[in-house]
Amino acid sequence: MARLAQKGKGKKVRFKGGTLFPAVVVGVAVIGAALIVYSRASIPDRNVPPTVNDHWHASYAFYGCNEWLPDLQGNKEELDTTGNFLNDTFRRTGIHSHDDGVMHWHPYTSAATGRNAKLGVFLDVYGVEVSDTKIVFPDDQGGAVYEEGETKCLDESGKSVDGEVVVYAYNSFDNADDFSTYITNFDDIRLKQDAMAFSIVFAPAGVNPGLPPSAADLPRLGAADSGAPATTTAPGDSAPPAESSVPVDSTGAPVTEAPTTVAGPTTTGG
Repeated sequence: MARLAQKGKGKKVRFKGGTLFPAVVVGVAVIGAALIVYSRASIPDRNVPPTVNDHWHASYAFYGCNEWLPDLQGNKEELDTTGNFLNDTFRRTGIHSHDDGVMHWHPYTSAATGRNAKLGVFLDVYGVEVSDTKIVFPDDQGGAVYEEGETKCLDESGKSVDGEVVVYAYNSFDNADDFSTYITNFDDIRLKQDAMAFSIVFAPAGVNPGLPPSAADLPRLGAADSGAPATTTAPGDSAPPAESSVPVDSTGAPVTEAPTTVAGPTTTGG
């Protein structure tokens, strides 16, 4: 065996009929493996939430230098004269807000489900750019630009300093201590569960303004959007009784027929 090994040193293995066939086999294997990796990364699993059957809400806000900025305006559900949605990204995804500092996440298609449920989807609906170096609002959202190296902020001592873009993603709207910090690839930040919160910040290095202002009201806002009654009842308190739909007389006793009503002046507005 030693002598055979010695004789084989430096000799190339040759396939009968040349090397074309082995090369093709290797090439097909490499391409197949690459396609499997790509498909797993790019095609969302329909069973990974949020699905088209989920109705999630997440608090969000933009922070510029030393103050919270106004919420994005417009629910983006407007229709044109032919009955089609005016906003293409909303038409594809169903993601929007109601001027309330809340992302309303009930996807229409896989473009916003599973691993495609990302912050960039919401930003695209409103035309807001959040890159590694700047935050740019479109004209219909005020048109403000916060850019590293250009926009100056005041630090705690009142000195004018540069700001930087950071996103703080909170796993729960009511826990300011459980968050992840992102300094790049903001569009790819995922919504992994219901009731998260996102603070999109341009401020001096190290500044974390905390949870968005709408976070404290997220349960009420989410309930209202879901069709449930929007109450401000605190946990543990009793909710006010619902009004009865059964007609009663002057003593409070139920009657079998509704009382006759007398027409009065009509009013407009509400």
